[in-house]
Amino acid sequence: MRRPVALRWLALGATVTASAAITLSLPLSNAMAADNLSLTAGADGSSKASGTSYGNVRDGNTGTYWAPNATTGYVSVKWSSATTVSSAVIRQASGGGSISAWRVLNGDSGSQLASGSGSPSTVNFSSTSLKKLTFEITGASGAPRIAELETYSSGGSTPTSSPTSGPTSPSPGPTGGTGTPTGAWPSSTGNVSISGTVNVSGTLDGGMKTYCCIGDGSQDESQDPMFKIANGGTLQNVIIGSPAGDGVHCEGTCTIRNVWWNDIGEDAATFKGTGGGTSYVIGGGARNGSDKTFQHNGNGTVSISGFYLSGSGKLYRGCGNCTTSHQRHVKIDNVLLNNIDMVAGINSNWGDTATITRVTLTSSSGATVCGKYQGVAKGSEPKYLGEGWNDSNCKVTQSDITYR
Repeated sequence: MRRPVALRWLALGATVTASAAITLSLPLSNAMAADNLSLTAGADGSSKASGTSYGNVRDGNTGTYWAPNATTGYVSVKWSSATTVSSAVIRQASGGGSISAWRVLNGDSGSQLASGSGSPSTVNFSSTSLKKLTFEITGASGAPRIAELETYSSGGSTPTSSPTSGPTSPSPGPTGGTGTPTGAWPSSTGNVSISGTVNVSGTLDGGMKTYCCIGDGSQDESQDPMFKIANGGTLQNVIIGSPAGDGVHCEGTCTIRNVWWNDIGEDAATFKGTGGGTSYVIGGGARNGSDKTFQHNGNGTVSISGFYLSGSGKLYRGCGNCTTSHQRHVKIDNVLLNNIDMVAGINSNWGDTATITRVTLTSSSGATVCGKYQGVAKGSEPKYLGEGWNDSNCKVTQSDITYR
């Protein structure tokens, strides 16, 4: 449903108003702390390069990082009491050395929980009760930059459970931002009225308040975004009311964690960065759209996991006629999609790829999973080439999709 007139809500708790653009950096909520265990931990390590800090790996901000003062070293997160951990997510900042070998250790006993070669991402291991977890770099081409060492009691940001066999409610809950999506919608903790774009530098944690409203709810692409996230920034624990203008703009790489769109409007989020790297959509959900949900105008990779979408055209679309043509990549994992037309639309002539795993489609058995287009110059309309399966552009098989 489109709502042509913006509502203006009184905030419960804190109220934010703006006539143009405002910048916010709010503290992390208890909901987020219950998700990524590192956010409530301390940190230490072996060595650190000038200008970096151990605490940067647990601040929820991918724009800051720790780096050793050599090609090897370690960094740890630690708790005052025993904490059960079964996975870690290592997020690297750009510009550092490439990791060739690594280990994850029980910092209490020194025993090895996991090890590997190459650049690590999500590391799963046997559930362990400990007070300290260590990520050790044992080989690299230069000093790596570790932006975040996230820890989870189960599943991490890429949960291992199947969408069709998960619990009856999101785990650890709608406010947690990870787990198997079920379509459960979170409750708002209050309302924040805005009248202009909110600029996010660092981390904005909305505490599950509903932010409302700008724009007219239409498909007009000239609308301002409700949130503009600077390079390396994070928007988390937010419900976006209706109308929401042009949604969220990521100016570089960004993380959108546990964000819920009550009404998609034009696009839920647009990824505009041209410096490469990966932007993340972790958890959350969106509904009531008519075209694209996530629009990729820049380059690099968009990773979407643990997301719920109901009533939209496409979950993801790589721009097929922007001013500048880019090669783009999308990774989609562990999502629940209801009443949509297409999971991902990519431009095969530009070398785009879509890696799609663990998708559940409900009430939409006719949806296209990976649609190929011929990207064109601005001013022309991309040509639809057809659906792809298990090829160089569409990295998805029939076994990756569950219909119900």
